[in-house]
Amino acid sequence: MPERRIPWVGDQVRDRAAGQDGIVNDVRPDGTYVLRPLHDKFRRWTAPNADALEVTVPREERIRLRGTEP
Repeated sequence: MPERRIPWVGDQVRDRAAGQDGIVNDVRPDGTYVLRPLHDKFRRWTAPNADALEVTVPREERIRLRGTEP
């Protein structure tokens, strides 16, 4: 079984509780995750912790893929 990756800023995640995908925008000192939709830089929602979050595309891969776009 693969090791579960802890989400961090810049990671694309699936929020199972909210039923949507997003980007981790911030992690507050109390452990609350601030997320934004994939294609909307202004809307936000929070997840109380990482329990319902699954990393789907790590930040490093998102940066690499963005560098290959025309």
